[in-house]
Amino acid sequence: MTVKCLTTLMIAAAAAGLAALAPSSISLAQTTAKPAATTAKKAATATHKVAIQVNQNDKAVMDLALNNAKNVIDHYKEKGETVAVEIVTYGPGLHMLRADTSPVKDRIAPMSLEHRNLAFIACGNTQTNQSKAEGKPVTVISEAKVVPSGVVRLMELQKQGYAYIRP
Repeated sequence: MTVKCLTTLMIAAAAAGLAALAPSSISLAQTTAKPAATTAKKAATATHKVAIQVNQNDKAVMDLALNNAKNVIDHYKEKGETVAVEIVTYGPGLHMLRADTSPVKDRIAPMSLEHRNLAFIACGNTQTNQSKAEGKPVTVISEAKVVPSGVVRLMELQKQGYAYIRP
């Protein structure tokens, strides 16, 4: 194993340890999100599945991801078919789901209510790292579900047969 790999593993382990010590406001954001079991159950019954990655703090990319999700949902709805959509954010893309900095949160709330098979996923590693860098808790919007790692979530979704889209 290279020094770079060992360093990456050590950073990941440290981030996991920090997540355990995270302020209660982060835990509150996680508890207000959609339950994982509910999202997984809905996705399992869907005919089609798509994961959309957002890893840039760019409103145009975020809007494109939301437009892609809406277009896919509308397409299959017209055909009488179901689709599960997960928008997975990590790195700078976490700003899409941050309560304090999201430029698209006003679009997310109604979309989340209207489409039961649409999930917004926030990377816990990124949330922890941004909290540490900013010296304050980083909270996500109530529609978001925090997972330990956004990248790992994308890997898991691809294993489950999700199509992968990067706007």
